[in-house]
Amino acid sequence: MPRKKKLKELKQTDGKAEPVKPTTLDQIWGNTSLTRYGTSDVEEYKEYIKGLNRTDIHNHALEVGIIPIDNMEILFSRLEREFIRHVSSFQAPSKTEVKQKKISKEVAKILSEGR
Repeated sequence: MPRKKKLKELKQTDGKAEPVKPTTLDQIWGNTSLTRYGTSDVEEYKEYIKGLNRTDIHNHALEVGIIPIDNMEILFSRLEREFIRHVSSFQAPSKTEVKQKKISKEVAKILSEGR
């Protein structure tokens, strides 16, 4: 029996777990966000970069296209921000249909007077 999804696992504002729809040709060809960073989970990536030493974090920053700086706090925040930007590029916002309410003829007449 499949387990229920926990509230923390649902990342949509409406609580729906929707599949990721491809938005670029790379995604259609099978490239996922895992190729550049090895994960698509923010917390897992934070733990990964916290475990790196100074030399490794500088090398990692160069691999992902960020110029390494000496201030480690700023470098961590830049890496995290770039990671979130990269992952969000693989997740298209879901399109929700807005239902139009039927209006009465009287309301339609009132609204059409302003034209």
